[in-house]
Amino acid sequence: MLQIQGFVFNFASENTYILYNENKNAWLIDPGNMNAQETEAINNFIIEKDLKIQKILLTHAHIDHVFGLQWAFDTFKVPVNMHQEDQEVLDMLQASGIRFGMSIDPVKVDVEYINEGDELELDGEKFKIYHVPGHSPGSVVYHNENQKFMISGDVLFEGSIGRTDLYKGNYDQLIDGIRTKLFVLDPETQVFSGHGNPTSIGFEKQYNPFLK
Repeated sequence: MLQIQGFVFNFASENTYILYNENKNAWLIDPGNMNAQETEAINNFIIEKDLKIQKILLTHAHIDHVFGLQWAFDTFKVPVNMHQEDQEVLDMLQASGIRFGMSIDPVKVDVEYINEGDELELDGEKFKIYHVPGHSPGSVVYHNENQKFMISGDVLFEGSIGRTDLYKGNYDQLIDGIRTKLFVLDPETQVFSGHGNPTSIGFEKQYNPFLK
């Protein structure tokens, strides 16, 4: 049985997640920790639970989701899984930092690209990958059908959707992706978003004003 632990980090109130199981094997998703206090909080949880981080996953590579990426890679020494279309977004990290008045070093990590239709597995629990661009060119959703939940990044929120006014954003593309790839799933599927509270596919189909 998978457990999900969320952390709210950085100025954007970004949700970082750790998925883990009874074997203490774990994935770290969207490490947004940007200061020593935030890094200590997530590191202490991993130590206290005696977790072994086996993968680092990115839903996308916007700055608020990767502040802690270099730390995570250096600490756990496992590859970073992301969609190739967001590599250029990751490469723009320094420029993004300047826009926020920050000096950020280039990220140097080993990347393994994932694509639509791929499956990742954590001790038998399978996750389907959906490529849902529109917020960023390489935004992906990680879906566990068995336990009926997904990690959606900034694709779908409670009552909202990801911004489409950023680099290579596309409103129509995002709406179409949500409708054709996410809204066809079990309505009871929980949605753990990149910001804000968890929601469900059924709730968003009924109430999300962007998808009426």
